[in-house]
Amino acid sequence: MGRLTGKVALVTGAGRPRGLGQAIAMRLAVEGASVMIHDRGAIAGDLAPAHGVGVASDLEQTAAAIRASSGARVETVTGDLLDEGAIVGIVAATEAAFRGLDILVNNAGIGYLFGALVETDPVQLDAVLGVNLRAPMLLTKHAAQVMIRAGKGGRVVNIASQAGKSGFAFATAYTASKHGLIGFTRAAAMELAPDGITVNAVCPNHVTTGLGAWQNDFMSKARGETLDQYLDGMTKRIPLGRTGLPGDTAAAVAFLCSDDASYVTAEAMNVSGGEEYH
Repeated sequence: MGRLTGKVALVTGAGRPRGLGQAIAMRLAVEGASVMIHDRGAIAGDLAPAHGVGVASDLEQTAAAIRASSGARVETVTGDLLDEGAIVGIVAATEAAFRGLDILVNNAGIGYLFGALVETDPVQLDAVLGVNLRAPMLLTKHAAQVMIRAGKGGRVVNIASQAGKSGFAFATAYTASKHGLIGFTRAAAMELAPDGITVNAVCPNHVTTGLGAWQNDFMSKARGETLDQYLDGMTKRIPLGRTGLPGDTAAAVAFLCSDDASYVTAEAMNVSGGEEYH
């Protein structure tokens, strides 16, 4: 492989073992990049529960797994993405550790504060919009400053969702945030193109990571179905006949970060087995 040899990548929300962020970071490392992996670093009540965030020990475990599989240089950083000061620190730590920043993957997101629209909690709503939309905007702001100073262009990849294109009951805040993330992707791509920075989004359908298993349990109960009924219905909607794997999304991200995608920007790429095709 080696399409990303010499590049420096920052992947947010990459601490949880077997999570989407871990798969993305591992694929970028296998492709030759040095990688800074981020996660919140600590559990904090309902807004940051154990099934939703990676703690510091998770980050170190993930970093060790990536090093063992690829031999790449991997460092870790923690920080609350609701705090712009922490975001500044995350970007600065990446630049200091690797003397540059070429790739930003905005993977961190809140996909666990679901519920009925008529029971929406404003605090939870603000957290979902803050992590899923505001944080990628601010991370891109500060990462782009580093890329522009270096004068070598760069790549920004936002992990959106099928929910960025279609609506999902009991996930209104999440759906709104992912629609907004695609809009931000398109606008940022227009603005940063003169500096050689491409900005794209990847839109996976359901991926059964640890968090995905929690989502399956929640959604099946909300719809009044057994877990088996819910999973069977999901699979039947996908033309390729299976739900997504973390590696499916990771492969799309690696492509968008590579020179193979140098003429691709402002796109929202579906990785859904044909379930989502617009």
